[in-house]
Amino acid sequence: MVIDSVRARPLVREVPGPAAPPGGVVLRVTATGVCRSDWHAWAGHDDDVVFPHVPGHELAGVVAEVGTGVTRWRAGDRVTVPFVCGCGRCAWCLAGEAQVCPDQQQPGFTHWGSFAEHVALHAADANLVRIPDAVDDTAAAALGCRFATAYRALVGRARVRAGEWVTVVGAGGVGLSAVMVARALGARVVAVDRNPGALAVAADLGAEHTVPADGRDVPAAVADLTGGGSAVAVDAVGSEQTCADSILSLRRRGRHVQVGLLPPVDGHPRVPMARAIAWELDLLGSHGMAAADYPEMLALVERGVLQPQRLVERTIGLEEAAALLPVFDRATVAGMIVVDPAR
Repeated sequence: MVIDSVRARPLVREVPGPAAPPGGVVLRVTATGVCRSDWHAWAGHDDDVVFPHVPGHELAGVVAEVGTGVTRWRAGDRVTVPFVCGCGRCAWCLAGEAQVCPDQQQPGFTHWGSFAEHVALHAADANLVRIPDAVDDTAAAALGCRFATAYRALVGRARVRAGEWVTVVGAGGVGLSAVMVARALGARVVAVDRNPGALAVAADLGAEHTVPADGRDVPAAVADLTGGGSAVAVDAVGSEQTCADSILSLRRRGRHVQVGLLPPVDGHPRVPMARAIAWELDLLGSHGMAAADYPEMLALVERGVLQPQRLVERTIGLEEAAALLPVFDRATVAGMIVVDPAR
């Protein structure tokens, strides 16, 4: 799927296949998710994207070609990869914090991505993650971005504790992942979304309360349901309104995690900093998860404590994905949409 310019109609066409970079690999893509971040790339919100461009950043696949210098991987290995691929050499990567690597590569952003039959990936020994036999390709595709992002947002950044209230604003792929992860941690969950179907899925995943984002005062509703506000809130959408709803849904000394991308609208989005100061709120950014942190999450997936496969709404082909991407910010989705490039 090729995008020739900002907001151009995506087209599915034949292009030359990628070559494995030094230290990297080429993967045959078996599954790749359609994410709101891909829409941001199409819309021109990411300065790293150079057109013409192939989007796609959360994926599962099979190693097809191994570049020079790769020691841990060989053709035929089933793998996934974080959407942030660290360089593997800097202080942050060596400390296991590749998600903030200053020399990071991101498939679908800094180079052509996974909405294709094949994708090139960099620094394979540092970034590739083996897919357990018990996890199918469709579920594994979610682990590169939305599911892993939600896991680290709650476990690594907010450090959610059992019994705490967690409000998740936005019940798309990352939001529903956050609902599942929060429940696995023993938290009590309030899910907020404008889509009744998504709220129904959130309730099925264990959300104790659901709040329709239909113009009502979301923070007031959350305060009533939780007895004064939640301990943790996640903006899983990325808009001025959802960010404010998340922050204002917190109790005093609460922790807000910003996961959804906030593109500037008339400058920088307005954030209720007066509340953050007066109530001593923690405002935390969360940017994916490094490969070094995957084993703990994958162990929970293998044990069935976390079930990312439950979040997949449907699987489509590249042609359908090309039609969906330009309207994805307005699409009614109750879960994750996964692309099978072979369809």
